[in-house]
Amino acid sequence: MWTKIKTLLGAVLLLAALTGCAANPITGRSQLMLVSGQEAVASSYQAYSAMTTSLQQQSKINRDAAKVARIHAITGRLIPHALAYRGDAASWKWEVNVIDSPEVNAFCMAGGKMAIYSGFFDKMNPSDDELAQVMAHEIAHALSDHTREKMSMAMASDLGVQLLATGAGASAGQTQMAHALALYVIQMPNSRTAESEADRIGIELAARAGYNPAAAITLWQKMARQGNGPPEWLSTHPSHESRIAELSRLAPRVEPLYREARGKPQQNYRF
Repeated sequence: MWTKIKTLLGAVLLLAALTGCAANPITGRSQLMLVSGQEAVASSYQAYSAMTTSLQQQSKINRDAAKVARIHAITGRLIPHALAYRGDAASWKWEVNVIDSPEVNAFCMAGGKMAIYSGFFDKMNPSDDELAQVMAHEIAHALSDHTREKMSMAMASDLGVQLLATGAGASAGQTQMAHALALYVIQMPNSRTAESEADRIGIELAARAGYNPAAAITLWQKMARQGNGPPEWLSTHPSHESRIAELSRLAPRVEPLYREARGKPQQNYRF
């Protein structure tokens, strides 16, 4: 039965790839795009609006003026350089908020809707350069259409599971196994690829805005001290060790961009 499950899911993804793959000019990788860019942005805006409205009602958003001013200044310096990666980003409704939560996390949705959790400030004690690496990494996800790709991958794998359940006479247990297979064999490796791409683009973006690329390394060293995660193959993210090694390789390459930017006045996006 496992052979049937893998064959069907593989066939669905192959069909999806043949009909919905497109080369991304930023990453250079062929990505599955069953969802349009407009759909991804509209869905992100809707979800972000609902989230921020709920958080405002709970008084859990932008409670610390100093944190808000700091993250506005840093992301405001990154955004003008982000526009150079893709022209349509100039029309995005960029926004960033600080969520009052102990989580050490941040995100940027399709269309430039961003947030960082107060726990990142409180637990990591980040420098401005380290904060810039975080936000540049998250912006890189949006620039690279990773939200759109993730939605497309989920759509394709869900279709495969549905076909298995209805067309192949799979039991409830077999359908559940198919969901797990889609997650661990298809979606998780894709997410790790996206994370690595965001690391590579993010460190370059931050350097162009005049933020020290060495901060990407110190940032992930701090993250590693927060505790060990699951094995890389069971995670949507590369391991801390893998990231630190790769960022240590990338930092010298973008160092000239950082030095050049330090000698220039920086534009600042006004929220």
